[in-house]
Amino acid sequence: MEVNAQLTTDKAQRDYQLVCRAREHGDERAYADLMRMYKEPIYLMLLKMTNNPTEADDLTIEAFGKAFASLHLYTPTHAFSTWLFSIASNNCVDFIRKKRLQTVYLDDIRTCTGNDAYEYPIPSESHNPEENIIHEQRIQMLRDVVRQLKPRYRRLVELRYFEEKSYEEIAEEMAMPLGTVKVQLFRARDLLHNILSAKKDVI
Repeated sequence: MEVNAQLTTDKAQRDYQLVCRAREHGDERAYADLMRMYKEPIYLMLLKMTNNPTEADDLTIEAFGKAFASLHLYTPTHAFSTWLFSIASNNCVDFIRKKRLQTVYLDDIRTCTGNDAYEYPIPSESHNPEENIIHEQRIQMLRDVVRQLKPRYRRLVELRYFEEKSYEEIAEEMAMPLGTVKVQLFRARDLLHNILSAKKDVI
């Protein structure tokens, strides 16, 4: 069993072993164990930051997804839990910042001359024809990349991102435990990231 001298606690050593199994061998049990141990504390931290249970839950899943997709960047100079909480916290701060930017403040509301109507400076969500073409091309490129995944991963990605089904609906349709669905989706995103990185290198 590999031991790293930079990690001084048994807990940190245990986590490092799980990280090694996950990133070097694709061990889904290791991914599941890491998520099981840290899902609740991550969620509670994000709940305090957002004060919104739904947003905290979504951000928790997103944090694990980003961490698992970036396991190759983790180094044992500090505990995995410290690294994971940093990713979750930074991601939440970005989310809150973007959310605030999308809010229409009272100072941005201008009274129109000559009547009591108000003009709200809300940007248009419609795309011009060129943007629509680019959007369709990106979707097609993503579908082409997804086809390169193994069937079980491909189907999970299709259900989650193309058909926009919830984790619970996917678990029911594929007759899989909810935790397994989340772990395998994390793994699928990691594989997609590797494929896209490889394509970028040859372009």
